[in-house]
Amino acid sequence: MTEYKHETVLLKEATAALAVKPAGTYVDATLGRGGHTRQILNQLTTGRLIAFDQDEAAIATVTADFGTLPKQLTLVHRNFRDLTDALTTLGITEVDGILYDLGVSSPQFDDSKRGFSYRFDAPLDMRMDQRQTLDAKTIVNEWPYADLVRIFSRYGEEHFSKQIARRIEQARTVQPITTTFQLVELIKAGIPAKARRTGGHPAKKVFQAIRIAVNDELSALESFQSLEDRLVKTMFKEVSSVQDVPRGLPVIPASAQPNYRLVNRKPILPSEEELAVNHRAHSAKLRVIEKIHD
Repeated sequence: MTEYKHETVLLKEATAALAVKPAGTYVDATLGRGGHTRQILNQLTTGRLIAFDQDEAAIATVTADFGTLPKQLTLVHRNFRDLTDALTTLGITEVDGILYDLGVSSPQFDDSKRGFSYRFDAPLDMRMDQRQTLDAKTIVNEWPYADLVRIFSRYGEEHFSKQIARRIEQARTVQPITTTFQLVELIKAGIPAKARRTGGHPAKKVFQAIRIAVNDELSALESFQSLEDRLVKTMFKEVSSVQDVPRGLPVIPASAQPNYRLVNRKPILPSEEELAVNHRAHSAKLRVIEKIHD
């Protein structure tokens, strides 16, 4: 059995931003290994917390850690895209706060069998929800060249998307690409040697792109890496901005006022102390938005 060490990034900052009321109702949209969930639970008395995760391993681990789940906590084995439907089923029509911790958790990266990491040789998988059929192997071996280029460029911001996709296309006609290390070698072959010497591991961007495509992550968010943060920033700006109104109006009508308020215009970043003990915190950014009226 593999033992995982998981440090929840921006733990106190994220839960403090919720301004938890002891009797309130809250949602942890991404349970992971339960760091945020426990922090919120510690502040509840008669309140309620519903925690979602599509990863069965996350649900099982947190359940085992608790032994007996606190009465305030409900775990839901579903993607947060189903949040509204699941809450309705539970009889919940409004909540006081929602926390999203986007991206892949450390245990998913560190479990060599899951295929998320270019550091381990493993079957190409990358499914967060292992009940689904689409996996990384299917994308790499069956998706057309044009689709590979599209996801490498859009989800990974990979400058050499065409070259890498062409290498994959050529290799899979000879034999299926089934492991992470096979894919890593093809990615390296598609990137000029000079470019491989800078910017971290050459497979990082493509692995991120395939992971996002496998799990339909950005679509779920619209219902962390810089791409995810930019999407969150754009969404928050849209819903917190005044709607189009004629120029020169002395007073903006109530119908044009936004329903949300940005709590922090710039993201909250990990402290130097946190970065010193958790290197995976470097890419974390916390953005907070408050609903001010319906």
